[in-house]
Amino acid sequence: MALHFGKRETEQPKPLNQGMAAQRYGTVPSPSNTVPAPTPAVAETAPVSLPETSVASTVPEGGSKLTVGPNIKLKGVEITDCDTLVVEGLVEATMDSRVIQIAQQGAFKGSAEIDIAEIHGVFDGNLTVRQKLVIYATGKVTGKIRYGKVVIEEGGQLSGDIECSVAASTKVSSKPAMSLAA
Repeated sequence: MALHFGKRETEQPKPLNQGMAAQRYGTVPSPSNTVPAPTPAVAETAPVSLPETSVASTVPEGGSKLTVGPNIKLKGVEITDCDTLVVEGLVEATMDSRVIQIAQQGAFKGSAEIDIAEIHGVFDGNLTVRQKLVIYATGKVTGKIRYGKVVIEEGGQLSGDIECSVAASTKVSSKPAMSLAA
């Protein structure tokens, strides 16, 4: 008989999980201490939805996303038609987008007009946030900053020419809600 990989031709291969639970080091498995392999049961299950991050839930499904990874430098570009920009490296650009996420090790230099900004890293330049600017504890934002709403976590830094532009982010009607008939 010929041997192939330590087995005889007449031996049938065993399933990988058969007998593994009962086998001990230094002992030879006997038929009495092997566990038969369980048969898999097929059941229909509904898809499970996982919780999303705060910014991910604001981006439409299938929206365009650009990620500049760690140790990547992107200089001298204009970024348009991008729903989400994720910065983990260095970006020197101008952009008009919906969402920007700057990771803790990421940095953005230039100008940006966006709806929502989440800053864990560094932003330096002109930043106009139409809706909400969130600066986390490790975030640092400097330059000419315009925002609708701002949230700054303890330790986050915001400096420069800063202005709350509520009129641009929410339109308030100057007409009275009701008029009285005389």
